[in-house]
Amino acid sequence: MLTLPSHADAPDASPDYWTYPTIAADIAPALEGVRQAVGVSLGAAALCALLSTTPHALDRVVLMLPAALSKPRQAESADLVLEMSTAAEAGDRGRLRALVAAGAPAGLDTYVDERTDALLRLGPALHAVARQVPVPDPATLEQVDADVLVVAAMGDLLHPTETAEEVVGALPTARLVRFDSPAPMVTHRRELRALLTDFLGR
Repeated sequence: MLTLPSHADAPDASPDYWTYPTIAADIAPALEGVRQAVGVSLGAAALCALLSTTPHALDRVVLMLPAALSKPRQAESADLVLEMSTAAEAGDRGRLRALVAAGAPAGLDTYVDERTDALLRLGPALHAVARQVPVPDPATLEQVDADVLVVAAMGDLLHPTETAEEVVGALPTARLVRFDSPAPMVTHRRELRALLTDFLGR
């Protein structure tokens, strides 16, 4: 597992780190000798950016909750990311938690708290990627020959299903699985684990 800067126990990133080409270049060495990869959210976009320049780098890829591909985020989604960025950079945990909770199913207080704490370190990242495009020319993905599984979350404003559909349309062998939840990694953990085990274990 590769942990990006400013995530978990990794050191904070430098202010100029948060561009998709930079992140893709950062993860490339970790994938040497590896033929399968899973990327979540920012990691999914970074894998797309990597595959756009090295289309044969992987044999099997899972892209979970991609937030953008060849077009900027929709205005409502970008505005929410920027709101979260402002709250995080101001250290306003209460405001940030309210924004996270608004998009989560009821009864997931622990998830909301953990997500809030993680995002508190990611203010600069959220601000930087709010309107960035990971793959400006989706035609660069046409040569990707990896089997690709794209996982979408219904009702997740940060990771719209329309983006997941665009990713599937851009990758020749991709297939889409939608979960009827804005937080399937919590609400559908067992089903998601079985899906990934089946896809990556074959």
